[in-house]
Amino acid sequence: MKIALVSPYDYAYPGGVNTHISHIKNNFIHMGHEVRIIAPSSKPDETRKNGDIIVFGRPVPIRASGSVVRSPVWPGLVFSDRVGQMLKREKFDVIHIHEPLMPTLATAVLHHSSQELVVGTFHAYRHRSWGYPFWKPIILNRWFNKLDGRIAVSNAAREFVSKYFPAEYTIIPNGIDVEHFAADVEPLPEFSDGKLNILFVGRIEKRKGFKYLLGAYEIVKRKLPECRLIVVGPRDRSCRKYQGIVERRKLKDVVFAGYVSYEDLPRYYRSADVFCSPAVDKESFGVVLLEAMASGKPTVASNITGYGGVISHGSEGLLVKPADKEALADGIFQLLNDEGLRQKLGNTGKAKVGNYSWEKVSRQVLDYYRELQKGGPGAVRE
Repeated sequence: MKIALVSPYDYAYPGGVNTHISHIKNNFIHMGHEVRIIAPSSKPDETRKNGDIIVFGRPVPIRASGSVVRSPVWPGLVFSDRVGQMLKREKFDVIHIHEPLMPTLATAVLHHSSQELVVGTFHAYRHRSWGYPFWKPIILNRWFNKLDGRIAVSNAAREFVSKYFPAEYTIIPNGIDVEHFAADVEPLPEFSDGKLNILFVGRIEKRKGFKYLLGAYEIVKRKLPECRLIVVGPRDRSCRKYQGIVERRKLKDVVFAGYVSYEDLPRYYRSADVFCSPAVDKESFGVVLLEAMASGKPTVASNITGYGGVISHGSEGLLVKPADKEALADGIFQLLNDEGLRQKLGNTGKAKVGNYSWEKVSRQVLDYYRELQKGGPGAVRE
């Protein structure tokens, strides 16, 4: 098959959706299929060096869901003849659009698609959308109805989109490179001094709940002085703000490691005794939870919809009340104080995470395409 994977987000910047697309693409090629990625890029010349990527649109930063996304917003792109001509020239068998209702590149491809099998994957979760109710009767219903099949990466993502677009959705989760994070690598020597290490990985944004982790760490540190908090994430303005808070509060053993390469990240997980993800909202999944599970590490995470679909309380980790530093501190202290429980939860997570390998996820997606081509369950068109 000839397959197009469409991203609405700047392909020059790493991110969850682009990582998902990249891994799916590599596995599809390994299975013998021809694959092209269609995406915007802020560095088009550099992105085009990879001959498998077709660049459309200049992305701009947009604040959304407590984060910043980079996507083109020029309305003319939707009706651009260039998109339609590209689709006619390429003659794809399947067009798979990630976040298919995200303006403007995703909707442009959806608008111009005609004879191809068109599949949409919905990744996002939040309590409500301001744009969907307004644009739904004007144009989104028309575009949504062009989808032959619909995938959601989690129950949380399905719950969100189906509030506005009730339909049948097939759950196919995000994946991770299990072998990469399960590799037998050495822990970092600077963190191998006998202290118990708590690890946080991610951007220090409001929705990630880092302020609650810092408050919880302050509580745990008083009870268990021989512990350390390791923070992996970009050294941006928000990070510098929390570095200032740490200095003013005179908190000891808080290490802001900054950006860590994908190659080095498993060593940070291997150095941790407990992984913590205190996100408060708008998480449809939990890729970092899977990375910790692959590394054999137990997790303390907020009991939010997206995380509850990945780990079960008392099985692979502990789920605690969101936005509650005392509850978070109790969970962290419980694990740091019980090596046997840490080992048990870590082993359970490591056994489960194989279900989320990119190879298995890619095969599920490919099987879904074939089911739709046969007119099986989930197919929209007769």
